[in-house]
Amino acid sequence: MRTDMQQGPEIWLRGPVAPSEPGPQEPTHAVATARRYSWVGTHGGAGVSTLAAVYGGHDCGREWPGPDDPRSVLLVARTHASGLAAALRALEVFRRGQAPQGLDLDALVLVSDAPGRLPRPLDRQIRLLEQVIDVYRVPWVPDWRLGDLGGRPPRETEALARLTGAAAGRRG
Repeated sequence: MRTDMQQGPEIWLRGPVAPSEPGPQEPTHAVATARRYSWVGTHGGAGVSTLAAVYGGHDCGREWPGPDDPRSVLLVARTHASGLAAALRALEVFRRGQAPQGLDLDALVLVSDAPGRLPRPLDRQIRLLEQVIDVYRVPWVPDWRLGDLGGRPPRETEALARLTGAAAGRRG
């Protein structure tokens, strides 16, 4: 047996290793890549195109992601009664295993359908949805209605901005 080799775990060493010269140690930094998302509308006019433009990701419209699209899905619905019903139907598709294979449902994004507070019955429906899936709420943004998608996402959506890797904070 040779005695001039450094010994170490065989799993890490594949032959002789030259001793390293002492010097300043470089800090080790973890490298994380942002997860990419496909935005899928549960009904027409849900706001998928706006959200994809503001937060990044792939705009699928009302279709399932294709084979080259991100497999992580963010379902999108408005906060009116028919929007919440459509969201519930889409969640049921995933629960029953009827969504295309390989898709990961990450969250439901609810876009406000009007400025102001929600009526109690709609708020109760949202609280029920929050019991089965992560829900991110996007407030009414007058600038988006006018087509101004520049600036930072609304402060109330910081958690969604972190999830998608978009800059968060106050607008403009």
